Amino acid sequence: QVQLVESGGGLVQPGGSLRLSCTASGGLLSIYAMKWYRQAPGAQRELVATIDSGSTTNYAESVKGRFTISRDNAKNTGTLQMNTLKPEDPAVYYCNAVGRDWSRGSAVDAWGQGTQVTVSS
Repeated sequence: QVQLVESGGGLVQPGGSLRLSCTASGGLLSIYAMKWYRQAPGAQRELVATIDSGSTTNYAESVKGRFTISRDNAKNTGTLQMNTLKPEDPAVYYCNAVGRDWSRGSAVDAWGQGTQVTVSS
């Protein structure tokens, strides 16, 4: 079974930076896309950033210029570098990996456990 394990997150002051990481394991994986979502209390889950297997990236307008998504295909790891964090950025951040597990011949649509990001002075 494919698992995504997230790390990073925590408390930071406005204007500060945090780095989130997500590592996929289990099976023989081809990750086609890695995505980061966030969900604030009482709000719907929001797509923040995506990166495909060719490293093409897309961002929500609210984070463009501040967040950077990257990936290491050899390690099946994705990273979200968050700079200039704002009071509207706090949420639980989730990574999502879409791809294929060749050991099982099955599609992969796996989610991380979520990590809390808090922005407060």
